[in-house]
Amino acid sequence: MIAEGPGEPSRPREARAMTEQEQQIDWDPRSEEVQRDQIAAYDDMRRGCPVAHSPYGNWSVFRHADVVRILDDPATFSNVVSTHLSVPNGMDPPEHTPFREINDRYFTPAEMAAFEPACREIARDLVTALPRGEVELMADLAADFANHVQCRFMGWPESLREPLREWTLKNQEATLALDRTAMAAVAVEFDGYIREQLEVRRSAGPAAPADTTTRLLAETADGRALTDEEIVSLVRNWTVGELGTIAASVGIIVHYLATNPEVQGLLREDTGRIEAATDEILRMHAPLIANRRRTTAPVTIAGREIPAGERVMVLWASANRDEDVFGDPDEFRLDRDPADNLLYGRGVHVCPGAPLARLELRVLLEELLAGTTDLAPVPGKEPVRAAYPGSGFSWLPLRVV
Repeated sequence: MIAEGPGEPSRPREARAMTEQEQQIDWDPRSEEVQRDQIAAYDDMRRGCPVAHSPYGNWSVFRHADVVRILDDPATFSNVVSTHLSVPNGMDPPEHTPFREINDRYFTPAEMAAFEPACREIARDLVTALPRGEVELMADLAADFANHVQCRFMGWPESLREPLREWTLKNQEATLALDRTAMAAVAVEFDGYIREQLEVRRSAGPAAPADTTTRLLAETADGRALTDEEIVSLVRNWTVGELGTIAASVGIIVHYLATNPEVQGLLREDTGRIEAATDEILRMHAPLIANRRRTTAPVTIAGREIPAGERVMVLWASANRDEDVFGDPDEFRLDRDPADNLLYGRGVHVCPGAPLARLELRVLLEELLAGTTDLAPVPGKEPVRAAYPGSGFSWLPLRVV
């Protein structure tokens, strides 16, 4: 769970006349050229066209300063980007406030400390079961870890893990293809899984398990109980972030350690630096490409005039590599100002699950480094990068010793 805010890349445009500037297409984030190396393509756009209009009706913003301006002004750059309910991601204050307060109760330091033993058990078991020799890290570790942790955090039965794994693949395929019919179908499918878990707990009454899902049934906002639709939306946002972004993060981090043995050695010697190192690695290679905002008034960014009601894509994968802030964006450093790193967003919509994400990544890396002696690339086998709007790797062969 990396950044609060929907990440769907496009929408149908309203029937109205387009200005000459709107008709100008600056880039296509789905083009073959961009897909060959998304990070390098964003670097080029940031330097040459820091605000770019795409064929999908979105304005992509690449520079750190411009992204910070957007994040610090939720009144002008709204998170309400869809007609579908999205709790709390797709809300603005004051509506956002009580739902965000509910959300944050589940990610306090005390909650994270209580969940750490379960998270560590999952990580240790998966690392122990990981084959030695050549592995495909995304399937053999990253995706399984995210799936196990989400089910344990929510209190869901083991029987739900396989449906969630299949659902994640269908969701990714539909989003990649921009197939709105399929996207709607997978959303309905997911809602069914969650509603079933809610009904199981209601039927159990006092015998319901004391887990996160049961606790959500007792939550209230503005003096009333949450509706099932609100609970399902909240859980959907948690789950999409967990199953997609955490798996991508694991792949990015482990690939970096495998291809940078000096950093791997540093963290093997000093595990206390793992959290700072994961933040820095994910700054260089973002696990989440972008999130959307909607302009509530005409704005000018980097000389581009953007009308009210337009979709603006906040490009985390570019802003966190801005040379004006970070110098050489590929230089691994642990002495940077954490406030500059937008990995978990910023402002009122800062990532609601950041404490859990940091806990998971730290614990998994601790167990992986403790349970192995070396992580290395497989000679002659290049990883396959994930396609927009995904990030990281879709196939990652590594050698585990």
